[in-house]
Amino acid sequence: QVQLEESGGGLVQVGSSLRLSCVASGRPSGFYAMGWFRQAPGKEREFVAAMSHSGSTTYYIDSVKGRFTISRDNAKNAVYLQMDTLKPEDTAVYYCAVTDHNLYDPQYEYWGQGTQVTVSS
Repeated sequence: QVQLEESGGGLVQVGSSLRLSCVASGRPSGFYAMGWFRQAPGKEREFVAAMSHSGSTTYYIDSVKGRFTISRDNAKNAVYLQMDTLKPEDTAVYYCAVTDHNLYDPQYEYWGQGTQVTVSS
C-alpha cells in the first residue's frame, strides 16, 4: 500500500523560507513523477510543482517560479519543496502526490494528508 507523509509546514513571516518534505512508502522502485499541490481556504486546488524521476523534467506554476524549488532523492523515495520569499498568498495546505503517468496531468494517483503552511504579514 502506497503511503505519502509530508512534513515541514508551519507558521512563518512574509519573506521567510520553508522546506517541505515528503517520503513515499510502499513502492521501493519509486514513481515517475512526484509533485506538490496546494489548496487555500475557499479556493480550488493548485498544481504547484512536479519533477520527473530523472529530474530532467520539472513543472512550476507561474506564481512560484523563481521562489520555489522542487527536488527529489530517489534513494529515499522523497521529494522536497524549498519555498523562499514566502508571500501571504502562499498560505495553504500543501499536498504531496505521485504518479506513474503524465507529469503535467494533475490527476495524480496517490496523495498525502497535507501539511499547513501559513505566511503571516
